[in-house]
Amino acid sequence: MGTVGRVRLTRLAVALVTALPLITATASASRPPERPAIALTDVLPAVAEASPAPGDGFRLTSGTVITASGAAVPVAGQLAEALRPGTGFPLPVVADGRARAIALVLEPGHPDEGYRLDIGPAGVALRATGPAGLFAGVQTLRQLLPPEIESTSPQRRRWALPGGTIVDRPRYAYRGAMLDLARHFHEPAEIRRYIDQLSRFKINHLHLHLSDDQGWRIRIDSWPRLTEVGGAPGTGVGGDGGGFLTKDDYRELVRYAADRFITIVPEIDMPGHVNAAQVAYPELTCDGVAPRPRTDMRVGYSSLCVSADVTYRFAEDVIRELAEMTPGPYLHIGGDEAMSTPHGSYLTFQKRVLPLVRKYGKIPYGWHEIAQSPSAADAVIQFWGRERTSPSVATAVAAGARVVLSPANRSYLDMKYDMLTPGGLAWAGYIEVRTAYDWDPARLLSDVPESAILGVEAPLWSETLRDSADIDFLAFPRLVAIAELGWSPRAAHDWSSFRARLGAYGPRWIRDGVGFHRSPQINWS
Repeated sequence: MGTVGRVRLTRLAVALVTALPLITATASASRPPERPAIALTDVLPAVAEASPAPGDGFRLTSGTVITASGAAVPVAGQLAEALRPGTGFPLPVVADGRARAIALVLEPGHPDEGYRLDIGPAGVALRATGPAGLFAGVQTLRQLLPPEIESTSPQRRRWALPGGTIVDRPRYAYRGAMLDLARHFHEPAEIRRYIDQLSRFKINHLHLHLSDDQGWRIRIDSWPRLTEVGGAPGTGVGGDGGGFLTKDDYRELVRYAADRFITIVPEIDMPGHVNAAQVAYPELTCDGVAPRPRTDMRVGYSSLCVSADVTYRFAEDVIRELAEMTPGPYLHIGGDEAMSTPHGSYLTFQKRVLPLVRKYGKIPYGWHEIAQSPSAADAVIQFWGRERTSPSVATAVAAGARVVLSPANRSYLDMKYDMLTPGGLAWAGYIEVRTAYDWDPARLLSDVPESAILGVEAPLWSETLRDSADIDFLAFPRLVAIAELGWSPRAAHDWSSFRARLGAYGPRWIRDGVGFHRSPQINWS
């Protein structure tokens, strides 16, 4: 039996053993136990301010309507679609205000993505300046209802929201997750499923790693062999898998994510991590000889030929075509682990390529190695290191760069939870839920001020991933820890509170069919 097969069987055994108490409890009970009433503060990620009004909640009934107008209507429709199956109520979306309503209102004065939620016996009012704020408030509102609200069939129960007021806003503008499609290709349906789960926790960026030594996963019309060769069967780690996104696939993912207020950030890794591109186009090597295809997990051995004009024609074509179909502001050009590119050549490459991103209307974005280049002064730098200082990043920040924090020993979702975890890697250490939660982005790099921090991101590399079950198991629940660090105020950072709220969320994942890791650090409901 191969490694992947052993990993699957091991993970299945772990899941069955872990779920046994839940199965036994379900079989022995004639009906589900009553859960404690949900409070305004029982939300993931934690809200900024909450003022409960005990006894003054709002009860949904068959007569409840949702009111909205203008740009608020699509968000109101999403709320209605989420609540109709479990309640069995029609919940029509109407324009006029009336009693017994959940009102979604756009008005000035709220922070970007912030919202105010007022809940009383006569109705609910959700207010924000823009639709993104309303959408964030809808995710909070859904968590204030019992988990059964997400059921696909009507449930007989009392659907009640706790009374009071929530005033909420994000700590950081950028709250991201990354999914690696290059080491193993994930189909559009799997990516959409991941987007759905990300949106529940106010994640607003999805970074797609689209090329690496093993495979090339996005169609580029001017260089068609990139996907014909680099997306062929057998181009994943271990020779497993293949596939790529057509331009229509990519545009549909961009649209699907935007409907959930998530911005797609595409990445083409250069000048290293390019073996797949060089297999397809040998002229991208300095000697014109195609390297052998690689399906192992080694890094650092490939490099574009920095002295060749064709390298920059290639880079510009790829950047241009990606920019044309990416409405978001960022285009990620990688830049990490270029150990086979001499330092001077690396700086030459960045000096020519970073301006190409700007030429096509995007903000340059790259792993923290690009901070070595003076051309990164207005770039976004993604820090993935484990050290507490970074002189090159500090220098770039002083020149105007912004930073997204992805410390590998805290936020890399492909790291194992512990030594017995099936799948995953361990080069950055084991990351259990508390390890992912117990750090402060503002204090990670002592030589970078918080004012330079754009946000946080949780990368999920795919060397050991094959399907959505693998994504679920490694991403959840740790991704929620990173989401809370990105959204919630520093004052709300509290492990005991997070641990309790996370444990109470478990039934929602079970109902969604998300095979999350049942961490022993959490008391799961």
